[in-house]
Amino acid sequence: MLLPNIKQPEQLKNLSVDELEDLVGQIRHFLIEKLSVTGGHLAPNLGVVELTLALHYCFDSPRDKMIFDVGHQAYVHKILTGRMDKFDTLRKYKGLCGFVKRSESEHDVWEAGHSSTSLSAAMGMAMARDLKGEDNRVIAMIGDGALTGGMAFEALNHIGHEQKKLMVILNDNEMSIAPNVGAMHNYLSKIRSDRFYLRAKDEVEMVLKKIPAIGGKLAKTAEKMKDSLKYMMVPGVLFEELGFTYLGPVDGHDLNKLIDTLKQADNVDGPVLIHAVTTKGKGYRPAESDSHKWHGITPYKIESGQVLKAVGNPMYTEVFGQTLVELGEQDKRIVAVTPAMPGGSGLIPFSKKFPDRMIDVGIAEQHAATLCAALAMEGMKPVFAVYSTFMQRAYDQIVHDICRHNANVMFAIDRAGFVGADGETHQGVYDVAFMRHIPNIVIMMPKDENELRHMMKTALDYNEGPIAYRYPRNNVRGVPMDTELVPIPIGTWEVVRPGEGYAILASGPMVQLAEEAAEQLKREGIAVEVVNARFLKPLDGDMLGNLAKTGTSMLVLEETSQAGSLGSAVLEYFAEQGIHDAVVSLMGIEDRFIEHGSIPQQREEVGLTLEGVCQEIRSLKNARTAVLGKRSFMS
Repeated sequence: MLLPNIKQPEQLKNLSVDELEDLVGQIRHFLIEKLSVTGGHLAPNLGVVELTLALHYCFDSPRDKMIFDVGHQAYVHKILTGRMDKFDTLRKYKGLCGFVKRSESEHDVWEAGHSSTSLSAAMGMAMARDLKGEDNRVIAMIGDGALTGGMAFEALNHIGHEQKKLMVILNDNEMSIAPNVGAMHNYLSKIRSDRFYLRAKDEVEMVLKKIPAIGGKLAKTAEKMKDSLKYMMVPGVLFEELGFTYLGPVDGHDLNKLIDTLKQADNVDGPVLIHAVTTKGKGYRPAESDSHKWHGITPYKIESGQVLKAVGNPMYTEVFGQTLVELGEQDKRIVAVTPAMPGGSGLIPFSKKFPDRMIDVGIAEQHAATLCAALAMEGMKPVFAVYSTFMQRAYDQIVHDICRHNANVMFAIDRAGFVGADGETHQGVYDVAFMRHIPNIVIMMPKDENELRHMMKTALDYNEGPIAYRYPRNNVRGVPMDTELVPIPIGTWEVVRPGEGYAILASGPMVQLAEEAAEQLKREGIAVEVVNARFLKPLDGDMLGNLAKTGTSMLVLEETSQAGSLGSAVLEYFAEQGIHDAVVSLMGIEDRFIEHGSIPQQREEVGLTLEGVCQEIRSLKNARTAVLGKRSFMS
């Protein structure tokens, strides 16, 4: 077995290509075995084994900068750079990160959990290299799905203009998470399948080389001939026209060809793009046959491919998807829009029922947001179904195109709050803060799945501007479901448990935590009112005013960034109303990024626990009028 002896990538250079081929099989076996226990991004990594091996065989990490777009396909890179013995901790609390992580290894030079950033990073590193007078290589590996992101095109344009020496590996597997859509996908498909082009390109180059370069006029004629033939054979020739030397397509699972192509690319004095065609899930039949399902997978049985799912209630995402189908049957104006996440966002049932009203724009959140604004202006009812973390990428469009126009767009914000194993790049804890201050928008969060359904009806019936409902990456509570959906009055909160002297203002899953804390505190003689602060904007001013008037000490409890979210809104409200004697304590997520682990572990890390909430109420009881610690304030 070669694999256990590989501790650093320079050891690969001592191996023959035949030995590297053996290593390919060993790495795939290792990944299939380890991820059957931990879960993780299996299919993407099985597809890049040869590519990653060839890169480390030909080049010298960390001197040569290897940048992995998104980073979820860097497991092989981690194995080859001394982290194989940590794979039992993959995506676990304090364990190996599922993405590239600079603090883990000097070989990890760029972190990303969102797509389409690698080319901009590569350009920055190439420019820094040249400014410092160094000569290392810069290599970015980007998938064809990530290439649909607008940021990637901005970088391609800049790289081609500047003509810096850098290498782009286009890992073309026809997939991002869901099957790719759009013109770029069709263009790459044409290149992949055009055997005439592949053969004729070489023949034309041979003919041109035989033309004697006698005088500039003949040379120009030859160049024009080459360009004409190029346009005839590959309509668009996008990468060449952008200033890249294009090499490929090359079989991304043929080590010999990959190594030869990488060496050829290294001789190019300028930007070069290698088009490698790979199979997502390569080497494991279940993953090859359904790479969408196996993109990110929970533990499974290796022999059968049976996924081991915990028995329990459905996810909020499923309830959203089912309810959207119901509403879609009632209102033909509803259109679902997703940035390449139809499965993850629960839209597959809607897409099957209403294929003409399902729009997957690819990895293009900005485009999706502005598209929704225009759909709304033309009388449709667009639902922008998006993860909280990915919605961050469309901030300008939310401000400029949706809210400024007061467009009646419905935001279905999935993965709101902690997300577990995906960690800091995916935590959905910032959307309230960056949306709450934008004029015209309404923001809601339900305490349970039944309320989510009513909020969806609320959003559908609302015609005065943009409105958002956010929901967590959790299993639902299992409460009874109403058959008739009715809108909730905008800006109204709900008392779910009466109390006296103390109140917990909670949103989303924190309502359940608040109820548990109130039950425990009841045994200590403290009667805590629990308020479902379901509207994060606008606030329920009447309820806040009554709480302050009765001298109730308040604790705002939320699984969002403490800075700028519900707690800040409550304090701002009292300041605006001139109420200066209200006691308000805040519990949220402190001002730092929270890494991967389980959601309970992440809550434990920031103190959003039963004991943490109880202790905060006890502190309020002991000092009703004091400024209480770093998380407590008096407006």
